[in-house]
Amino acid sequence: MSVLVGKKAPEFKATAAIAGDFKEITLSSLRGKHVVLFFYPLDFTFVCPTELHAFQEKLGQFHKLNTEVIGCSVDSHFSHNAWLKTPLSQGGIEGVKYPILADINKTIARDYDVLLPDAGIALRGTFLIDKEGIVRHQSVNDLPLGRNVDEMLRLVEALQFHEQHGEVCPANWKKGEKSMKATAEGLKTFFAQ
Repeated sequence: MSVLVGKKAPEFKATAAIAGDFKEITLSSLRGKHVVLFFYPLDFTFVCPTELHAFQEKLGQFHKLNTEVIGCSVDSHFSHNAWLKTPLSQGGIEGVKYPILADINKTIARDYDVLLPDAGIALRGTFLIDKEGIVRHQSVNDLPLGRNVDEMLRLVEALQFHEQHGEVCPANWKKGEKSMKATAEGLKTFFAQ
């Protein structure tokens, strides 16, 4: 698997289903915002709707951080739209408001190196892309392992804190907690407190 951290995020252009409508989206059109791009295996499956709803529950917090959330799977935009119209009680994602990209040709999953070629579906990859289009974080879960959306939100806050203040965020850092200067003296000061 490729490590994309520190590299320019692969550009994409795809049709997305967004709350009953279709829209073409490119990564470059989101320049100036942070982007959380996440891949999931398939529509109408099991762990996937729990993740899509978890991102929806935190969508307001991501937007307050000038961060766009975008889902992506190898299904068509028509399949995404049907799933968006399916109630939660029936395993659907009704109420999800962020875009879900159709990657039916599997090019986006391949470019981000999360495609399982033999299965033709994507692993649960999550990418944090900064305002300049650089990948700053990536994680990839196997199919049965759902991701932690709160951790993704924490990583966005940590990245933005670093961008604003130039300091680094130690292990388990949360917004409002102590950071440190990225120097030997900064580390000593951090541990001394």
